[in-house]
Amino acid sequence: MPLPPFSRAPAALPRARPLSRLLPRLLAVLAVVLGTALAGPAPRAHAAVTLTRVSDFGSNPGALSMYVYRPATLPAHPPVVVALHGCTQNAQVYADNSGLPQLADRDGFLLVLAETGTANNASKCFNWFQTGDNRRGQGEALSVRQMVSQAVTAYGADPQRVYVTGLSAGGAMTTVMLAAYPDVFSAGAVVAGLPYDCTRDNSPYTCMNPGVDLSPAAWAQRVRDAYPSYGGPWPRAAVWYGDQDTTVAPRNATELRDQWTALHGLSQTPTRTTTIGPDATRQDQYLAADGTVAVEVDRVPGIGHGTPVDPGTGGEQCGSTAAPYFLDSICSSRWIARFFGLDTSDPGGGDPGGGDPDPGGGTAACWTASNYAHVQAGRATTSGGYTYAKGSQQNMGLYNTFVTHTLKEAPPGYFTLADTGCP
Repeated sequence: MPLPPFSRAPAALPRARPLSRLLPRLLAVLAVVLGTALAGPAPRAHAAVTLTRVSDFGSNPGALSMYVYRPATLPAHPPVVVALHGCTQNAQVYADNSGLPQLADRDGFLLVLAETGTANNASKCFNWFQTGDNRRGQGEALSVRQMVSQAVTAYGADPQRVYVTGLSAGGAMTTVMLAAYPDVFSAGAVVAGLPYDCTRDNSPYTCMNPGVDLSPAAWAQRVRDAYPSYGGPWPRAAVWYGDQDTTVAPRNATELRDQWTALHGLSQTPTRTTTIGPDATRQDQYLAADGTVAVEVDRVPGIGHGTPVDPGTGGEQCGSTAAPYFLDSICSSRWIARFFGLDTSDPGGGDPGGGDPDPGGGTAACWTASNYAHVQAGRATTSGGYTYAKGSQQNMGLYNTFVTHTLKEAPPGYFTLADTGCP
């Protein structure tokens, strides 16, 4: 439902006014207050990144805008990263400050930026808290899904390597996309967002701060309810939080961890914990049986609500500081790209989950064979007549002896497509 933009609550309402007429105004007030809480004043935009607007990408029931950043050099069948801005922001602001376009140049992925506006929400928040927009097959969630389809069709992107990330309301919408479309997104990174469907029986304010405590099983069931007939693998999930966040309480990082570890059938005790970056961000990783990182939680010390960035030209740096929600700390986008398996600066070619690409310190092994031979050797699996690389789950095409691919093994037991060169 479009929300009329206004910045001040209406005067006292006559008693005789029916609830059906009050509801749109009440929702508009809610949107204004949520927008202020989730993002505050918009950072100053600077048009440093050239974006292409795509005007026709489907029926667009959520009335969103689609923008694309296409690197000058893009490999065939590139991965796609969908980025979702926070309240009061827009696609340009997010592109200019997050560091994602620079990583797209370096790592060779197509960047799709979804944008909402005041016609949808008075504070330009994605409507993560409204059932008309956070369910499969309708509203804003379907519009984002249609953007992915357009990227695959128009740019030849790889439908098996589609990822999503976002800040604040965009972070909450990231969990919407992972829950509603687990068949589309391989992984997502939630920055200062919330567990999926927290507002089923709680107000958005309560979900944001102090947060809602449910059991891991209860949280996981809310995701399963988003697509009850789905029987495939669940997307991998990374969670990023500033430990001083008073807008969306850091407790939500724990609840998100509970939701996604339970979906993957994992313990809530991390497999390994380390510190990363210049600020000693604590990184907890939860490994699946095949050694990949299914869930990751990154708690950034000393910052509040926003996207952690680390301006500079170093290999681990990215982004621009912009008041108030791009915060000088760690280059979170670089680590998110690494979690997605897109980081080409990683000596192992990208290890999904951000772990050591080659724990043994040796050279990656390479294997060239038919899909049939890869499956027989245990380097790939088959499902529905198609072949998937073990570990990365990249689609290798039909399961037969006529389709040949090169697979790179790094770390041991984890395979990625390497037809263009290996190692």
